[in-house]
Amino acid sequence: MPSFGDPKARVLVIGLAPAAHGANRTGRMFTGDRSGDWLYRALYHTGFASQPQSISRDDGLTLHDIYITAAARCAPPGNKPTTEELSNCRPYFERELELLPNIRVVVALGRIAFDQYLAILKANGVIRSRSGFAFGHNRRFVTAPGAPLLISSYHPSQQNTLTGKLTEKMLLDVFRNARKAAAG
Repeated sequence: MPSFGDPKARVLVIGLAPAAHGANRTGRMFTGDRSGDWLYRALYHTGFASQPQSISRDDGLTLHDIYITAAARCAPPGNKPTTEELSNCRPYFERELELLPNIRVVVALGRIAFDQYLAILKANGVIRSRSGFAFGHNRRFVTAPGAPLLISSYHPSQQNTLTGKLTEKMLLDVFRNARKAAAG
């Protein structure tokens, strides 16, 4: 599944993997499923998206100053990628990071995206240890001087949104935070 967004973006969103009945079906990250409904609504209300919904690759949606990718590139069985799948997809993820030179803020949606990003930073010598990085919602982390700010967020999956673990206001706050940090 290809990533999507503004190649000059200052904000990078990392998701888990394409959803079997969403992105896999529609051809666009976070499109055609409820997590995408939540994400694109939040992006629209914070000025990152041209419209509040994403239905298909041909719906006219454009992203401004934000780029969306995922830790895994194909829909994993049971929505839980194996270590091997994540490892196989990692070179694509690392190459994207290289191709996005303007990134100032990374928003990791969910623990797996958070862990995968930190693993890349550790492997590249940006951080020595992951011990100072405890996942939580709307937490900000300075990984290294000059490196993008990392913001962790609960994933907008139904498991989190239907239970109230993640509300629309909470997700909006993450992207307001990202917008502010990218600007200054």
